Amino acid sequence: MKDYINVIGGGLAGTEAAYQIAKRGIKVNLYEMKPKKFSPAHSNKNLAEIVCSNSFKSNLHTNACGLLKEELRAMDSLLIKIADETSVPAGQALAVDREIFAKKVTEQLQCNPNIKIINEEIVDLNKLIEEAITIVATGPLTSDDLAKSISNITKQDKLYFYDAAAPIVTKDSINFDVAFWGDRYEQEREKNEDIEAWKERISQTQDKQNYINLPMNKEEYENFYNNLINAEVVELHNFEKREIFEGCMPIEIMAKRGEDTLRFGPLKPVGFTDPRTGKRPYALVQLRQDDTEGNIFNLVGFQTNLKFGEQKRVFSMIPGLENAEFVKYGVMHRNTFIDSSHLLTNTYKMRNIPNLYFAGQITGVEGYVESISSGLIAAINAVNELLGKDEFVLPVETMSGALANYISTPNDKFQPMNANFGIVPPLEKRIKDKKQKYTILADRAMEKLKETLD
Repeated sequence: MKDYINVIGGGLAGTEAAYQIAKRGIKVNLYEMKPKKFSPAHSNKNLAEIVCSNSFKSNLHTNACGLLKEELRAMDSLLIKIADETSVPAGQALAVDREIFAKKVTEQLQCNPNIKIINEEIVDLNKLIEEAITIVATGPLTSDDLAKSISNITKQDKLYFYDAAAPIVTKDSINFDVAFWGDRYEQEREKNEDIEAWKERISQTQDKQNYINLPMNKEEYENFYNNLINAEVVELHNFEKREIFEGCMPIEIMAKRGEDTLRFGPLKPVGFTDPRTGKRPYALVQLRQDDTEGNIFNLVGFQTNLKFGEQKRVFSMIPGLENAEFVKYGVMHRNTFIDSSHLLTNTYKMRNIPNLYFAGQITGVEGYVESISSGLIAAINAVNELLGKDEFVLPVETMSGALANYISTPNDKFQPMNANFGIVPPLEKRIKDKKQKYTILADRAMEKLKETLD
């Protein structure tokens, strides 16, 4: 095994990884196919190009992404340091001048004697992982040839294409004066069944049911429907449209096919009885558990291309979600990622290939800061692997550790995730005030991180 480490991909995760390896005195070969070849979304010849928004989200201590940035500052993240240096006015958020940001990151890596930047497209991983520890950080638009190589190595027929994902809300924010537990048909009141006997029966089986259900009457459904079909949507890139619409249908597009389309599709009420009325609802939204602990739930069938603000407005009209806390909004875009939950450990290392790591959005973390976090953790562990040191694992109470735990916990319905307080262990005592709760969670995370780093 060579005494250097390969990093494939010069995006946010890859550049952070290269820096973390180099600062520990290890040589790095950083492979980036630009400027010889560009993905459909890239155009800047510099490293660490920011394609979409220039915002790194909130800087607040009580915000999950703000906490994640605090953790990364404490661990000497190069990219967060440069983001702070190149920030532009954005209120409580950290936003950057994307051109200066990418230029500064590139200059920092170019002048580092331990980093060799190789402008070359990698199409076959086997040779690299045979010679040295390798980190793959090629992002959501991994080139087709490399994607095939990754597919062969991971023994997946194809990598996931994140065509669409539904919004995710916290369980604590759901109004259970409206919502009820129950699986289709099992929850339904049987013909001629006494209503009190029915209520007793379903109360005894509630803890065994898998879905949270939100019933709607005719007026509530029509109000929701009319707002949904008139809500603002995000315009997709042409290359994304080709990927998405072949086998996937956004809920707002489905709704425009007719007022009752949703009631015969994802909002069909058949097999349920509303405990408040003892009758079948006019329409019904189902929520499905999205994490092992049962803290967060996704809206079943609600893949959407609505703007985030519109999702908050329209989906909060669903009875039971009027005060919903959205930890993740629905998205629709091409996003290549591996099934990390069955393939990676919480150090971002392949379970069955000790010298192969993944980092960035290809692992299923979603967002700029989340990608940087994964690159940092993967890099430290790659160095420790090379030097024969112990693995570097952050506590799940930290946001960095919670993300690593989320993507490495086996999940047959694995979907990408960004930083949110729904993936960290809950407090022992329930606190209704969100700001107070998040302050305590953030303080706990920073204390745990300090203990680990010490």
